[in-house]
Amino acid sequence: MVVVVVVVVVVEVVVVILVVIVITVVVVVTVTVVEIEVVIGVVKVVALVVIVVVVVVVAVVRVVEVVVVVVVVVVVVVVAVIAIILVVLVVVVIVVVVIIVVVVEVAVVNIVVVVVIVLVAVVLVVIVLVVVVVVVAAVVVVLVVVVAAVVVVLVVVVVVVVVVVVVVVVAVGVIVENNLTNVLSRFIPENRLATISCNQSKLVVKYWYHREAYFLYS
Repeated sequence: MVVVVVVVVVVEVVVVILVVIVITVVVVVTVTVVEIEVVIGVVKVVALVVIVVVVVVVAVVRVVEVVVVVVVVVVVVVVAVIAIILVVLVVVVIVVVVIIVVVVEVAVVNIVVVVVIVLVAVVLVVIVLVVVVVVVAAVVVVLVVVVAAVVVVLVVVVVVVVVVVVVVVVAVGVIVENNLTNVLSRFIPENRLATISCNQSKLVVKYWYHREAYFLYS
């Protein structure tokens, strides 16, 4: 059980690291390629929110798994204590029976029968306790694996959402920029190639005339 929990924790940590790396790469590439201030701001906000969500989800899952492990340890300890108490009680009963049999001088056959019955009872009790412990451990392992699977699915969904949002935002920004460029080009004389960009919340129109660049600021 401990090995399974350790493996699950390692897998989740690796997945989270990969998610942070992917988000960082997407943000860097987007900010580098696209020079639109609004797009860059949206990408940064989305990336920050996603990273915070991932960290919070992983932290909550970690707490849940720790609580589950603590509960399992408590259950196992309680079952072990109960088993020890039962074994001690059975031994005491055997000793008392033997003393009584010896004192009242009952036949040896009766002593053997009593001892066998008590031993069978002890074995049955121990088997039941072992089965309970095994079932509890199996349930805990299943819960840990399920939680890990849910975390992995959530992380994958988050990555997909980030990629989709970034692509949509970039596409919209590029479309808006192209449309504005086309509109502005209609008001600029021929042989003047115009482009637009955003700089510190100001619209910058750059156009060329006779190999010289001219800038207009909104």
